[in-house]
Amino acid sequence: MSTSLLYHAFGIRKGFKYTRTQYENGAVIFVVKPEQQSLICPACESRNIIRKGVIWRMIRTVPIGRMPVYIKVAVQRVRCFCCGVIRQIKIPFAREYRRCSRALERLVLTLSNHMTIRDVADFLKLGWDLVKDIQKEYLKKRFNKPKIHKLKQIAIDEIYLGKKNDPQYLTIVYDLKNGNVVFVGNGKGADALQPFWQRVKRAKANIRAVATDMSPAYISAVMEHLPGAALVFDHFHIVKLFNEKLTDLRRKLFHQLTEKENKKLLKGTRWLLLKNPENLNTDKDEPKRLQEALELNTPLTTAYYLKEDLRQLWSQPTKEKAAEFLESWLQRAWSTGIPSIISVANTLAARRSGILAWYNYQISTGPLEGLNNKIKTMKRQAYGFRDLEFFKLKIKAIHLSRYALVG
Repeated sequence: MSTSLLYHAFGIRKGFKYTRTQYENGAVIFVVKPEQQSLICPACESRNIIRKGVIWRMIRTVPIGRMPVYIKVAVQRVRCFCCGVIRQIKIPFAREYRRCSRALERLVLTLSNHMTIRDVADFLKLGWDLVKDIQKEYLKKRFNKPKIHKLKQIAIDEIYLGKKNDPQYLTIVYDLKNGNVVFVGNGKGADALQPFWQRVKRAKANIRAVATDMSPAYISAVMEHLPGAALVFDHFHIVKLFNEKLTDLRRKLFHQLTEKENKKLLKGTRWLLLKNPENLNTDKDEPKRLQEALELNTPLTTAYYLKEDLRQLWSQPTKEKAAEFLESWLQRAWSTGIPSIISVANTLAARRSGILAWYNYQISTGPLEGLNNKIKTMKRQAYGFRDLEFFKLKIKAIHLSRYALVG
């Protein structure tokens, strides 16, 4: 058999000679031995050596169709007179502590672009852990420390993994320019971002704008480490805050009602109150049901229309007009006398500059919300994300994944 086939098809370089082919248990086994003139010390690469015995290794390589293929290689043990070590020679077509060839690793990574880890393992008849380790090593080399010196606009948010996970939260930093995850920290709050700030300082990144929610921990962290950056509170979290208060108000009003008919009318209107008017389903009489619920209670009506007016804050022609609109809205909210609405107004008044900063940098954490859904899909579909380091690497590479293949 020609050694050129082993070289081109299986990556066995010069320095090894083919001896024979075996067929055992449905597998093809190519037996190779190192050539005498190619032996060198694995430590200092000296040729002043003597042989000290042979150890046979079975290395899995690229299959032929569905038939497994192994390389049975005689690994020479040598003693070097220059550095004094006694060690096995290096095998150039396989890693030192891995029982598969580099060619098979490349095939695994190629198939991983089209198949899940489990599918790749089943197709190649490999262990799930081996496929995962190959992916992990590749991801670590490529995505472990993304370059951040060109960062200009970022978004910060956390994702909840579940109470049975440790940690229960991960903090994610997202590059709004190229759509990449540049940092994943354990936990949530200011402490989770400390390693990121250290990298930003070393890289001398000039971050100009940061989109985040209204968490005091994130606000203080950004103001401390990026004093020159604009802090932007996007409409998603502001409307979300108001919707939470609106839901609480509806629940309180429901418990205050005494007539059974009125309770029945108000029950089940939570999502109608949170929906945008243009999204109401006329086939299910949702506009009519919403109107009946609003006519039932004045505070609920007031809160609902304040929510709809708040959406107009981000459609003003200029920042100055937006500031006037926000001030007018706050005055109306404070005059309602409804505690939950006043609470929202106080929060927005305290965060006024960050809300209006949207007109300078029209960024938001919206892309992160879509990313969070993709991460949750990945977590549900993929078995074995008990390896937190691997999970974080997959998140950093998630912009290259598709929903069906995130596992």
